[in-house]
Amino acid sequence: MMLRRRKLLASVTPRFTERGGRDLKPHGVRLRFLKATEQTLRKRERQSPHPLPQSLLAAMGSPGGVWHHLPDDSEGEDEAVSPSEELETVLDACSQRRNIVGFWLLGLCNNFAYVVMLSAAHDVLRHQKVPASNETEPTPPSIPPESTANTSRYDCNTISTGAVLLADILPTLLIKFSAPFCIHLFPYGAVVSAWSSGTGGAGLIGALSYLGLTEAGLSPQHTLLIMTIVPVIMQASYSFVLSPPPQAPRCSWGVQPQTSLHASSSTQQPLLGVKSALQHKAQNPQLSLQEKGHIVKGLLKYLIPLAIVYFAEYFINQGLFELLYFHKAPFSHPQQYRWYQMLYQAGVFISRSSASCVRIRHIWLLAVLQCLNMVFLLVAVALMFIPSIYLVFALVLYEGLLGGAGYVNTFHCVSEESKPEHREFAMGVACTADTLGISLSGAIAIPVHKYFCHLH
Repeated sequence: MMLRRRKLLASVTPRFTERGGRDLKPHGVRLRFLKATEQTLRKRERQSPHPLPQSLLAAMGSPGGVWHHLPDDSEGEDEAVSPSEELETVLDACSQRRNIVGFWLLGLCNNFAYVVMLSAAHDVLRHQKVPASNETEPTPPSIPPESTANTSRYDCNTISTGAVLLADILPTLLIKFSAPFCIHLFPYGAVVSAWSSGTGGAGLIGALSYLGLTEAGLSPQHTLLIMTIVPVIMQASYSFVLSPPPQAPRCSWGVQPQTSLHASSSTQQPLLGVKSALQHKAQNPQLSLQEKGHIVKGLLKYLIPLAIVYFAEYFINQGLFELLYFHKAPFSHPQQYRWYQMLYQAGVFISRSSASCVRIRHIWLLAVLQCLNMVFLLVAVALMFIPSIYLVFALVLYEGLLGGAGYVNTFHCVSEESKPEHREFAMGVACTADTLGISLSGAIAIPVHKYFCHLH
């Protein structure tokens, strides 16, 4: 009888060895087969007066009919995926999507205020109000009578928009100069790409939203008040969108992951995972001061041209835009300035988005072209020989294309030419070049503005 039962078992149960394990790899097929096998064995048990071996009964699962234990020779060949593991996989994917969206929003909000303040710099300095016709008039007594505002051919404000630029950029300069020496202590993983994408979108979205709201008839004051919602969005992104790491009690939404036997699951790890942190530490060893100096020296061929590109373009933006005033254009002076800012950001967005299609390794060429652009517009301000504002619109778009191309191609070159263990420090140092160029342009824009505004 025992021999007959063993033959029966062999007839309904595949051998979980090499071939049997591989043939039943699909999880759903395996579960259906095990359930059918169990039902057959239980049916034979009821029909036979002799009980089945205890080892076979022990191998059968819960009353639901699924086997939870396979013979030892099946391990490594056909590992069953439990429902809890499937749930954790789904939660891991959901957490990753939430983190990508969350960091994109954080990057967008981080740069949004910077872009909006530069777009609104001319309006802020005039303390203007926009009537129904969207024309702008200074609000007395915001501009003192003894100032040169609105008395020169350039329709100048008392203060250059370069002052707003300096207020925006100087704190960033301090952070960027110190970051390369400590940023390696904070692993960030793959979400940095989502952050970068968000900061890139902030330029176009910020300038376009400010232009759109003011063109719709809102005053600059009301437009800026509406945009104070951005810090709220930033806080909401952190509190509700990002997938919170364990042991971090804060607000969240969605299904909360349950405690699992698989402690190594990424849902039970810090935000970016222990594995990511370990890889980060292994790929970014501590560098000596001498090594850092050597790395910086090798990067100068990219850093200097990038700094020149940004110096030239921000000198145009914050030093010359408000002086490129066309009295007969169909736009008021503040409207002209807003359109300049929006078109510049559009050019930057286009060139940064096309980096995978167009690669430029000679950054110095972009620096030369941007300097020529700056000199041409400076002469245009002095001599006022450009006949139409639409020609300036085209030049501003071209300026943005050069600036965006210089930025993205510099970082591509630095990333490709740096050793893996040096790459993070090199990228951090490269970030200082554009900020340094921007800061110098803001400082020089102020006396240039003063000089032109005293001309009559």
